[in-house]
Amino acid sequence: MDRRQLLGLGLSKLWLTAFGTAALALAQPPGSALAAEPRPGRKPAGGGPSRPRLVMLDPGHGGNDPGAIGTRGTFEKEVTLDIAHEVARILADRTNVAVKLTRRDDRFLALDERVALTREAGADLFVSIHADSAPNADARGLSAYILSEKASDSFASRLAQQENQADRFGKPGSLGGGRIVKDILLDLTARHTRHASLAARQLLVEGAGKELHLLENPMRSANFAVLKAPDVPSVLVETGFLSNPRDEEILRDATARRVVSRVLAREIARVLSSPAFA
Repeated sequence: MDRRQLLGLGLSKLWLTAFGTAALALAQPPGSALAAEPRPGRKPAGGGPSRPRLVMLDPGHGGNDPGAIGTRGTFEKEVTLDIAHEVARILADRTNVAVKLTRRDDRFLALDERVALTREAGADLFVSIHADSAPNADARGLSAYILSEKASDSFASRLAQQENQADRFGKPGSLGGGRIVKDILLDLTARHTRHASLAARQLLVEGAGKELHLLENPMRSANFAVLKAPDVPSVLVETGFLSNPRDEEILRDATARRVVSRVLAREIARVLSSPAFA
């Protein structure tokens, strides 16, 4: 039984203890992400051959949400999509890691749609790729963030507030937070997910720092809505900040983006082969 089957079993027991079987049936309607049926891509029951680890890459923003716009007119939504495509290509060509993208073209996705796609795919890791505006123009370099209700610092808190406003670009009545049920973040699932998220953040930053410039204090946390899948380890990676002229110069250059993509692909593969994801 793999990690996610164990989590599903433990979660079911918690629901049964607290609310009984009738409540569990209501909480887990047929086809729901927490239902007893295995998710696509899971390891087969009975000790069959394990499938490749699956990472869901999430290019930030898109469609009528441009994200950050640099002083030279660089759109974050274009930078993130290009990097995500290149990371996916490298992983497919050079590793046994399976890859899916939340978006493959210039379209808008609500934050909870991104989470839902990730959970439905049965992903082992979710990596949201960004190149935002920083709270101050001097800030530059790669950094990584995990979910925390209380932000690690004011810098991370302001970034999360900024990112969580992305749903304002959706059409009235479109998805945006309604399907993220706070009560589902039960201790059993959250503990395992947080442990793996912490490991992923550390490995990504330590590995990337060997070749790329890092933000001061590059491992942070805040209440990012897009990281709220309760059973999928999730990390948001800022590849740099378009509010900084030097970072914008790097991220608007195709050759430099290839370097960033290569490093991210290498470190994602390393994360998924680490003991935290065994």
